[in-house]
Amino acid sequence: AWQDATVFEAVALGVGGAEFFQKAFVELDEATLTSDTMKAVFDQMRTMRGFVDSNFSGRDWNLATAMVMNGEAAFQIMGDWAKGEFLAAGKEPGKDFLCASTPGEGFLYNVDSFAMFDVAGDDKTAGQLLLAGLILGKNFQKVFNLNKGSIPARTDVALDEFDSCAHTSAKDMADSNAGGSLLPSYAHGMALRGAQSGAITDVVTSHFNSDMSSDDAVQMLLQAVQ
Repeated sequence: AWQDATVFEAVALGVGGAEFFQKAFVELDEATLTSDTMKAVFDQMRTMRGFVDSNFSGRDWNLATAMVMNGEAAFQIMGDWAKGEFLAAGKEPGKDFLCASTPGEGFLYNVDSFAMFDVAGDDKTAGQLLLAGLILGKNFQKVFNLNKGSIPARTDVALDEFDSCAHTSAKDMADSNAGGSLLPSYAHGMALRGAQSGAITDVVTSHFNSDMSSDDAVQMLLQAVQ
């Protein structure tokens, strides 16, 4: 289901733009959720449904990535962690595979987060501060993201050792931030509470796996978040 949501939010940003995405998936504006633009998003999802094979349901994302590597699929709309699969298989960006943003303007971000428990004792607090410091250190940010395929959370980490995909991603994110179109991913828990996000994804998956009309989908979308 989360893979459906990943495609859906990319389509929504591409079809509707940044302001539409903000109002729909951050503010949950009712008029936006039932708008003609949202219907157009579901229309596009119906078109996308025709691009997948009959065995897509339930397939893990990494298996879909392997299909692209093996020439069994043309492309995959996925987060940059998929690049880590290519790199682990010895594939070279720009030669064996290409990275590209989905059509449209804007950038959806997803951040790996660590939560610290409220603990008693100076030694435990010091341990938490040490862990946080290590995670946010320049060296960890470099090594972790080089292996995962993503870009550092810190903008002051040098990208000389990063590949062309990472450079493109970092530039797109910076440009979107400067232009006011950097937005939180609803599909990956950055924009909404879990229950709201899950309710939207349920509608998206139901629509993608049935003959549900776009008109019915937007009404279900509205009911899901109320």
